[in-house]
This record gives sequence, structure tokens and C-alpha cells, in this order.
Amino acid sequence: MSGTDQTVADVATNAGLSTRSGAQNSDLEESALQHLDVDYDIDNDSTIGGMTPQTSTMSVNSSIYHYVEENGRTYHRYKEGKYMLPNDDAERDRLDLQHQLWLITLYENLFLAPVKDPRNVLDFGTGTGIWAIELANKFPDAQVIGSDLSPIQPEFIPSNCRFEVDDFEDEWNYSVKFDLIHARAMVTCFKDPGTVFKSAFDSLKPGGYLELQDIVLPHRAIDDTLQGTAMQTWTDLTIDAAAKLGSSWKLSGNYVKYFEEAGFVDVTENHFQWPMNTWPKGERMKTLGSYWREDILRGLEGLSMAVLTRGGGLTKEEVLEMTAKVRKDINNKGIHAYLPIIVVYGRRPE
Repeated sequence: MSGTDQTVADVATNAGLSTRSGAQNSDLEESALQHLDVDYDIDNDSTIGGMTPQTSTMSVNSSIYHYVEENGRTYHRYKEGKYMLPNDDAERDRLDLQHQLWLITLYENLFLAPVKDPRNVLDFGTGTGIWAIELANKFPDAQVIGSDLSPIQPEFIPSNCRFEVDDFEDEWNYSVKFDLIHARAMVTCFKDPGTVFKSAFDSLKPGGYLELQDIVLPHRAIDDTLQGTAMQTWTDLTIDAAAKLGSSWKLSGNYVKYFEEAGFVDVTENHFQWPMNTWPKGERMKTLGSYWREDILRGLEGLSMAVLTRGGGLTKEEVLEMTAKVRKDINNKGIHAYLPIIVVYGRRPE
């Protein structure tokens, strides 16, 4: 059984993108932008090829968990305050929706690293655990571990999958070495990325791979339609507020450097895009835009509330007022914005 349904080259070819080891962000983004064209006939795209965002929900017995409540949302209690996004039902639904967006982005592949039949897999920052569960189902001979600060994973899981509450920036003490270590959407989580990359390197078997799939903040645009918008203001404020709290939300653009500094070889970076809504031409881009619009609309308040009240000095009411304006921008097809997406993987030498 192959580790991915398509090779990395296939994915890049289908996306119309180049795949290069250690390629510069600007070069890959320039190649990617050749495939983002404005659809000026936007009144006719409501069905988006018959595809609409669907949420994958799981049954969870919330009574066994204890969380911290703040401004109407709940957050993890273990190492309280470290992660700034909530962990309540609304956020879990959003994370499962985003999982579908990642699958569409990667042409139904769970990972792009050239790993075949992995036997030991770690998914740190696992969230709802949906990636780990699907990987365990796809590779029944593998043992899959998912770790997270929040115990929000379902009770009924494959027998070859387990979850644990842990902080990936603490010392790693796993009894096995992994064939594949995976993490997704971690850019808002790191405070000490160098330590995490080194821990992952040391926890891999020789020849094993680390793969990170992430967004690259801030949003960009193919023209000047993003300038002066509430979306641009909100993005700048959240990034600045996170920095005041000791977390850089722009680290993902430097993942290749962290891979190489940790000792990884054959480091490969793949670029994709999520349009902010359905403004581009083409069914694939409209589908991605539809999912990302739904994802960010659902997550906007959760992404904003803690970071802007803790680090930005805003009140709850001020955050809600700002996000109301941002929602209008997200739905505005006259703003030709997109979010860069990267998938970076590297191999521990034999």
C-alpha cells in the first residue's frame, strides 16, 4: 500500500505548481499565482460544481473534561493560556471542516512525504484527532499516537490509535521511533520552534520523515483590493497581539530553515492557495474558496477573542465589532485575497 494516493510530483502537477527542495517562497508564490484568475461572472458560481462545505462531527462525552471559560468560549486547562484558540464544540466542528479543506487541497492525500506503509506515526497538535483516526484506518498495521493540550478527541477510535494530553514544546519521551511525524496548522502554536523540530528529528527512525502542513500569514491579494480593508487591519492586529504574548504567527514562512537547522535532508516545500471566497475562476479554486470562507467565518471569533483581549488590549465588545466588519470583507468577492498554504517535509538521514 502506498503512503499517499498520488506522488508528490503528481500533486504538484495537478495543482499546476512546481515542487523544489529549499525553494524560495517568492518563487513558488509567483508560480502559484499564475493559476489565480478573477472570475468576473461571479453571480453564477453558487453551486460550486455541486460541492458545499460539510462538517464531520464526532460524538464526545463533554462531562468528563474540564476547561477554562473566558468571554463565552472554553479553552484548555492543561498549561492554561498557552494555546489561544478555543476547544469548544464550535471549534471542534470547525477543525473537522478544515480537515476536509486540507484533503481537497492535497487531492485526498493525508500527507505528501514519500513514506510507504508507516508502522509508527505521531500527530502532534492533533486537535479533534480526525487526521490520526483516518490514518489509523488507512494503515491498520500502523500504531498512531495523537497528542494535544486539549482532550477533545472522540472516545470510540480505531484499536491502533491512541491519544494523550501533552505539550509538544516539552521534552519528548516516546518509547518508539517514528516513521512519520505529522503536524498541521501549527503556526499559531509555536513559541520555541527550534526545540520542537529537534525533538521531532530525534524521535524519528533513520529515514523517517517530518511533515508540516500550514498556512502562511498574512493574507495576500493578486491586486490592491485588500489594501485598507478591515481584513488587513484585523490580520495586522492579531499578529502584533500574538507577538506581545510571545508567539510569532509568521513562522511558517521559515519552516525550511528550521528543518535544515535540525538536521533534516531532502527538505521539500510545496505551495498551494486558499482563496478567501469564490472570487477566482475554476471549479477547484471556487471549491477551495468556499471551504476556506466557511472555515474562517466559523473560526474568526475564536481566533480573535483570546489574542486580542489578552495581547491587543481590546474588550470583548470591541473584538465583536471588529470581526463583524471582517465578516463583510470575507464575503466580498471584490477583494481578490488568498491565503498561501505550504506543505514542508524532510527526512532524517540514514
